[in-house]
Amino acid sequence: MLPLFIWVTGMLLFVAFAFFVFAQAAVARNGAQTAADAAALGAANDAREELARGLIRAVEEDGEWSDWLDGRGPLGFTARAEAERLASANSAEVSDFGVMETHGWPGYRVSVEMRDSIGDSIIPGTENMHAKAVAVSVIEPLCEVLSKGERVSFRCLNRSEYELDPGDLSLEDLPELADMYSVHLVK
Repeated sequence: MLPLFIWVTGMLLFVAFAFFVFAQAAVARNGAQTAADAAALGAANDAREELARGLIRAVEEDGEWSDWLDGRGPLGFTARAEAERLASANSAEVSDFGVMETHGWPGYRVSVEMRDSIGDSIIPGTENMHAKAVAVSVIEPLCEVLSKGERVSFRCLNRSEYELDPGDLSLEDLPELADMYSVHLVK
């Protein structure tokens, strides 16, 4: 009877340790996904501000401002740095970064790898493994052009109409950026 008790106790301990290893890996994976999500959203938020600044420049210089309103301006000049900053704040490093178009909207694909390994466990080789994750964010324009004349006029999804005077514009003259462009994760 004693050998059976020892055998059953040993098996229960092994199963408990195995569940612990899987839980440890799941926690590491969730941390990596959080870091990837934060990095992708940070890049898109940074690009949203670039769109707003580009819109202001285009209006002031009598350029093609409707492209900026539609999210088609050149983006990504500082987005990678913002993604790296937010990944680092979540104990991860950006392993891949790409500007892309998703569902017709500008976006970012960010891959991260956690700095710390999964840790020691009863499964050999896990002490050198690092959790990895990928996130994709997009910037969805929420406004439509009403008129292109001497005055700049557009309507946003919140049904508010805006008219800008090309004279002396700043970011404060624009509606809230969240009313002009939606930033969200996809996939």
